[in-house]
Order: sequence, then structure tokens, then C-alpha cells
Amino acid sequence: MNRLWAAGTLAVLLIALAVVALLVIPWHRPPAPRPDQLDALRQLPADKVARAREFRSELRPGSYASMILGLVIALVIGLTPIGAWLVTQAGRPFGGHWLAQAVLGGFLVVLVSEVVTLPLAAWRHTIVVRYGISTQSWGAWSVDLLKSFAVGAVIGGLALAGFYTVTHFAPRWWWAFGAAGAAGLVVLLSFVLPVLVEPVFNKFTPMPDGPLRTELIQLAARDGVPVKDVLVADASRRTKAVNAYVSGLGPTRRIVVYDTMLTEAEPAEVVSVAAHELGHAKDGDVLTGTLLGALGTAAAVIALFLLGSWGWLLNRAGADTIGEPKAIGLLLAVVALAGLVAGPAQAFVSRRIEARADQHALVLTGDPATFEAMQRRLGTVNLSDPDPPAWEHVLFASHPSTVERMAAARAFARGDR
Repeated sequence: MNRLWAAGTLAVLLIALAVVALLVIPWHRPPAPRPDQLDALRQLPADKVARAREFRSELRPGSYASMILGLVIALVIGLTPIGAWLVTQAGRPFGGHWLAQAVLGGFLVVLVSEVVTLPLAAWRHTIVVRYGISTQSWGAWSVDLLKSFAVGAVIGGLALAGFYTVTHFAPRWWWAFGAAGAAGLVVLLSFVLPVLVEPVFNKFTPMPDGPLRTELIQLAARDGVPVKDVLVADASRRTKAVNAYVSGLGPTRRIVVYDTMLTEAEPAEVVSVAAHELGHAKDGDVLTGTLLGALGTAAAVIALFLLGSWGWLLNRAGADTIGEPKAIGLLLAVVALAGLVAGPAQAFVSRRIEARADQHALVLTGDPATFEAMQRRLGTVNLSDPDPPAWEHVLFASHPSTVERMAAARAFARGDR
């Protein structure tokens, strides 16, 4: 009966997930005309395009190798007794207490994968430095890496502690409490990450009073998306890339502009990027992502509970139940596989949402020429391949390509809306 309740709840969550996705995601958007894309590509400086493609081709082997190696490590740890052994060893100094195994064991399992793939991350750093994208020394890069580990350890530790506390004290119904807790955690993180985590990696200062700040505030007010402040992030201490974004929800919402953008881009181009980001807020993309994430995470917890009846998997992992800490490796392996399978679908959805935000920026500013100029600058400064291989774009791209965005601006200018 317990499993029937779990299966029924999972079905309801999946239906709710599908309904929300169908209602809020812009599935059908006209593609940017290919002739416009090719014309935009021809107008980009040939040397800049060649350098961007050379940069991406050098990054590609390390990026894919890291992805494959990470998956292999996750499967080896999760589908062999190695994962259970690591968790047991982590809890040994504390008498094998289940909470110590859950938190320290999870940290150790993740740390093994991070250490194995660290040389590939270092290789990537050498490439981005050589091409002038990164401004970080090895010391600064290492500090940021440690900060990432620390933030992940805190969030992951709290999640594991909460999850295994529920499985320990409610062994039959942990799927219900765990699903509710996981969904709540997703919602909580959406509110607190911009306020608590972003300052760990960047210093944010209010943009000085002036025409640009005034225009950005007025743009947000005209769009019906009030913001608390306009901040400048000290991105230049890490990168030469340019960007801007809208962060936070409700009273914590603010426009954030990279200091590199203020030096590299024209003020009108900064406004164009901000208009795109305001589009995300206007259409509730953060809330949509939070809702979909909460529903998906809750469904995943229940699916893991149902997966726990597969004795072959548990035997391979050296665990008795899916709800004990010794199964952490197995859980992470399942998550890694699910992420790999879901990745292309997530990329597809992201591209549709980003295209809608582009359209919002064009309508809000009424300035397709500046929008196109900004996309050209973003692609050039950030060394993005303006027209990447189709297979790579479909599988991994979270945004439309540079030429797609430039073509969309041209279509808008012609009145093709």
C-alpha cells in the first residue's frame, strides 16, 4: 500500500509538471530566419570568428572529457561497493553514526569525483587565460575553487542531513516527507542564493548616480518590474567577459551589471541587455524555474524510493536500502545519469525562454539595431562561436546562438513579430 501511495503521488507530480511546462514554457516560437543568420555571420569580422572557433575547439576536448570522466567516476562509485566503503570510512571516527556517514560520507564521495576531474578544470583555466578571457592568477582561481567547494559542502551537507534524518526516523514514509522537504529546499534556495551566495564570489557596489542608472531604473519601472537597486559586480578581477542580469525575487530583486560591461559596451547596449533580463522577471521565469524545479525534485525523491526495490542495484552498491547513507554513491550515480539524459531537453527549454526574453527586450526598447550590436559585442568579447555545430547547439546550448539573436533582431526590424 505504501508503494502504491508513492506511485500515485509520483504520477500526480509528473502530470502537474507536464501541465505547468505546457502552460508556461514558450514551446512554439518562430525560428530566426536562416538567411538572416548567414548574412549576420558574413558581417562579423572573420578574424574574430576564427579566434572564437579556435578557442572553443581547444576547450571542447577538456570539457567533454570532464563530463565523461565525472559520469564514469559516479557510476564506478555508485554501482560498486566503493561508494558504501567510502561512506563507512567517513563515519568510522564517529563510531559509524548514521548522521556522520550521511554528511561526511556524501562529502567524501563528491570530493573523490572533484579531485579526479580537477586536472581537467586546471587545463581549462590555462586555455581561458591564454585567450585573455580569464584575468585570474592560479592563486585567485584556487581560492574561487575552494569557495565553490565550501558552498557546495554547506548546501549539500544540509540537504543530506535533512534527507537521511527523514529516512532514519520515517523509514516507510520518508518518500513523502523527503519530497516535501526537497521541494521546499528548492524554493528556499531561490530566495537566499542571490543574497547569501553571490557575495561570496563577487563584491557588489551600487552604481553611481548618473544617466545610465536613471535609465535602468526607469526602464524597470516602465516594464512593471520594480527593482531595489542597480549594482555593479567586480567581475573584472576574474574575467574580461561582459554580462548583466537581474537577480533576486520580490524585495531582493536588483539589476546587476558587470564592471567589464561598463568599460566595453555603450550605455544603450547595457540598457538592451538589462531589458532582456527584465524580460525574465516580467515573464516570471525565475518563479517558473523554481516551480518546475520543486516539482521535479519532489518527483525525483519518490522515484528514488520506488527504485529502492530493485535489489540488483542495491547489491551492486553494497547497500541494504536506498534510504541508508551507504547508498549515497548510488543516489549520485542515478542523479548523474538522469542529468545527462535530461540535459538536451533542459537546453531546449532554456533556449525557448531566452528567445522570449530577447523578444521582450526588442519590444521594450524598440531598438533592434542596438540589440544586434550588443549581441555582436557579447559574442566577440566572450569568444562565443557565433554559429556553432548544430549537434552541439542542440545538445548543450542554453541560449540561442549569436547569429540567431542577430537574425531575430533583423526580423523584428522588418516587422516580423
